[in-house]
Amino acid sequence: DTSGQGRFCTIFRSYSRGAQGVILVYDITNRWSFDGIDRWIKEIDEHAPGVPKILVGNRLHLAFKRQVSTDQAQAYAERLGMTFFEVSPLCNFNITESFTELARIVLLRHGMDRLWRPNKVLTLQDLCCRAIVSCTPVHLVDKLPLPVALRSHLKSFSLANGLNARMMHGRSYSLTSSNINKRNSIKKAKAMRAAQSPPK
Repeated sequence: DTSGQGRFCTIFRSYSRGAQGVILVYDITNRWSFDGIDRWIKEIDEHAPGVPKILVGNRLHLAFKRQVSTDQAQAYAERLGMTFFEVSPLCNFNITESFTELARIVLLRHGMDRLWRPNKVLTLQDLCCRAIVSCTPVHLVDKLPLPVALRSHLKSFSLANGLNARMMHGRSYSLTSSNINKRNSIKKAKAMRAAQSPPK
């Protein structure tokens, strides 16, 4: 954990060599802190190339003083292939989700995603979120008739838990690689039977 000021670059270089993941934090009420992210990304790419990174906008509880828009930060994160969260430690909002997502990416990078298993009893809030996002794609969460804060929580819950089902005829379906492979094998079998059948 280092400060964003330039004099801490040498400290970061020594610690970054063994890093497994990096959380880049800026203050949404301070434009300077967001503009400095580029410099830190260059340091990471130079001294810890390939390390998973996520972008976090801090102090969401001071959104009325915002100097960095959510859309701008989201576009910046997507351009660099990073997951993006806005958090509020004061309200305990998206703190667990952001760290959880980074841990998931790190495990996936090392081929240890099989260890990613929930081992706790879900709270009522988690169950409600899971029920909603299991049948609602992430890009449609914003259209739900819910408060903005709740929609934001649903999106972060969906990203953190890898839930992104799609709606088909009023029911939710999750396309997995096994299902896709089964469909492809069925199509190949039908094509082979059609080719082998004698012409009428």
